[in-house]
Amino acid sequence: MNDSFGQVVQEVSSWAIPVIFVLILGFGALRKVRVYEVFIEGAKEGFNVAVRIIPYLVAILVAIGIFRGSGAMDWIIAGLTPILRPLGVPPEILPMAIIKPLSGSGALGVMTEGLKTYGPDSLIGNTLSTMMGSTETTFYVLAVYFGSVAVHRTRHAVLACLLGDLAGLTMAVFICNLMFG
Repeated sequence: MNDSFGQVVQEVSSWAIPVIFVLILGFGALRKVRVYEVFIEGAKEGFNVAVRIIPYLVAILVAIGIFRGSGAMDWIIAGLTPILRPLGVPPEILPMAIIKPLSGSGALGVMTEGLKTYGPDSLIGNTLSTMMGSTETTFYVLAVYFGSVAVHRTRHAVLACLLGDLAGLTMAVFICNLMFG
């Protein structure tokens, strides 16, 4: 049953992009839209957006590098460990909790290192994997989206996003302790 379902999903997946491509061309021909020219205009606009957000991306990447290189992350982990350990939060997952809102690639590196050290089927490995999927790279996303439309005052967006990350992290720890602990 699972093999046949997997084969159907695989077959649909391999045909999805060509079918969508043909549908777009057909719909454009039906509506008498010059699809290629519209695509080129969209690509030009996308390139302009990419150039406009480069300073914001450079700023966030430099901030992450300074944060990790200065040892501030190690200091924060050492300070939080005595508080979080009695709550059932393993200190080994704190680097992921700290780096994930800043950098997706940094978080992927932390998760890979944790999986190699503790194993993918361990409580820490499962918690790291769940945290990776249940949180967002908040500051990166804010830099890209707000930078693309030149928003300088984010108002309550940062706090709301960080509270969302905290909820995702908390539930990841709770569910993994419940399921695998």
